[in-house]
Amino acid sequence: MGHDAYQTLRVSRKDGVAHVTIDNPPVNVLSVAVMTDVRRLLTALAGDDGVRVIVFGSADPDFFLAHVDMTATPDALAELMADLPDGVNVFQAVGEQLRRQPQVTIVKLAGKARGGGAEFVVAADMAFAAIDKAGLGQVEALMGIVPGGGATQYLTERVGRNRALEIVLGADLMDAETAERYGWINRAVPADQLDEFVDRLAGNIAALPDGVVAAAKRTIVPHDHADGLVQENDAWAGLVFRPTTAQLMGAGLANGAQTRDGEQDLEGLFRNLAGQMNKRL
Repeated sequence: MGHDAYQTLRVSRKDGVAHVTIDNPPVNVLSVAVMTDVRRLLTALAGDDGVRVIVFGSADPDFFLAHVDMTATPDALAELMADLPDGVNVFQAVGEQLRRQPQVTIVKLAGKARGGGAEFVVAADMAFAAIDKAGLGQVEALMGIVPGGGATQYLTERVGRNRALEIVLGADLMDAETAERYGWINRAVPADQLDEFVDRLAGNIAALPDGVVAAAKRTIVPHDHADGLVQENDAWAGLVFRPTTAQLMGAGLANGAQTRDGEQDLEGLFRNLAGQMNKRL
């Protein structure tokens, strides 16, 4: 489980904690390669009694996971789709595997996470975010779709229906302190203290007496969202293949999406494009 085992992840382990650094430049999109690596890693660690905690961070200080790769094609997704659990799509499968991992999973959010990246954050057991640096957003509505990787279910569980609707339909980037207040993350932490805080917590959990972590994970169980995930996938699939969605995503890529400059205000970029398209209709 070293650096060479994965294309987009850097993995190390110490004292019962696996540290996973996502490294997929230029902006850490949730690509097919990242999803493949994450699922392989979680499968490999699931039976490893020597690891009690998995901490996910990013090699990029500005982006944890930007969002799902908008250039991904059905052909590129085919291998992942061939090995899906029943009742979930390829994006939901990542979140469901993360939610049901036997180890405690923690996200250390120092930069931005939108769309599928934000879904990854909410699927983890815990998330801690850097004040004045981290940002969370479900940007999908601005692209003409709804979230399709679990957000509609996980957010409702975390923040309530009213705030889930605000996040999904308002499609704004939320700062760490607001995300904490809503319950989207565990805690907003000063940026210069984030590493120390998460390392201390992960180390303390990993050092608990034998059986405690496993017992807690067995008894504090994630909600079963099976029916809701089917509904989410149906809603997402009904929108993602429309011509207007393809036009919006294509225009987004042409105007800076998935570049470092364009990703700084992705919401503004897509609001502007949607406005231009509406004027032409």
